[in-house]
Amino acid sequence: MNDLDLSKPILLYGSNISYFTGKMENYFRVKEISYEQKVLDYPRFERTMKKKVGIHQMPAVELPDGRWMTDTTKMIQWFESKIPENKIIPEDSVQAFFALLLEDWADEWWWRTAMHYRWHYSEGAHFASRHLAEEVLGSVPLPIWMKKIFLTRRQRNGYTTGDGITKENLKTVEGDFLKLLENLNNIFEKRKFLFGNRPSIADIGFSGPFFRHFALDPVPLEIIRQRAPYVLSWVSNLWNARVSKINNDFEEGIPKDLEPLFREIGKVYLPYLSANVDAVKQNKTKFDFKFGNVFLKKARYSLYRVWCLKELRDRYNKLEEKEKTQVEILLKKFGCWEPLWRDKNLPLKDNQEEELPFRADRKMLGVNE
Repeated sequence: MNDLDLSKPILLYGSNISYFTGKMENYFRVKEISYEQKVLDYPRFERTMKKKVGIHQMPAVELPDGRWMTDTTKMIQWFESKIPENKIIPEDSVQAFFALLLEDWADEWWWRTAMHYRWHYSEGAHFASRHLAEEVLGSVPLPIWMKKIFLTRRQRNGYTTGDGITKENLKTVEGDFLKLLENLNNIFEKRKFLFGNRPSIADIGFSGPFFRHFALDPVPLEIIRQRAPYVLSWVSNLWNARVSKINNDFEEGIPKDLEPLFREIGKVYLPYLSANVDAVKQNKTKFDFKFGNVFLKKARYSLYRVWCLKELRDRYNKLEEKEKTQVEILLKKFGCWEPLWRDKNLPLKDNQEEELPFRADRKMLGVNE
């Protein structure tokens, strides 16, 4: 039974310079779901979200029937299940697995780099702190300059210098970004979107770091203009795309020019998830991660990213045997297979994610909490 009423606009609560709010906006536009973006001032927004969905995070969605939701990945999957037309998750199960793998990488790895470019450089920090001071702290009775200082220190302590970025690894972090731009530019020079001339869940995932961060903040935007103009075109193409008006389908299989992306996932991202698992098991809220040229010093552990690793495994386990064989061959080719299964037991509670996207407090818990 379809319990989604689309006769009225859906309410999307979040900042219009927010990573995941921008991701959800791109999905709604591509899918042609009518929505209205709203901002709730602090501290009211925090109190409301904790009451409605169990935790405070951005964005939140309010359905016309009054139900609230959060977690962009699970929200999108829920909407896809309710609206069978014009799907953005490929019907081919193998292709869908790799599209969702790219979405996960975009969500959970590029967050740190996006926050670095926004808050490390004075141009980005000035822009973002001013905007957020007026947008989400407008009701707080303090002068703008004081709010800006508070926001800049909070974001740096929480998401850049407080999440593994140091003076020593700045070049590595930024070099990682330049490599991503080169790979994406090569792809978008040939076609509009990652899997063809039709947007997929992978494109929606990458709209998180790019739409409201890399292609908005002054420092990374100039880098993209100079080095990766086709990436900038892709940002516009995705924002303007409407799946119902696109006759082109996805390309067959996994396009060869996506292989460098998957090799980076196998080389860095999945080992990072494994290192995070070890930290959670040992209850270390900070951990060091070194792999090749990548080194993060005292990165924050994340209970949520343990759950993300479980999600990747669950998607594989739900495949038919023939599809499992195809995916396994490709994952081994890309160096993703071993780190995906490295940790035999994950520190999660049973059915931890079962209430998503309507309740999100359980998914944030560890086994000892």
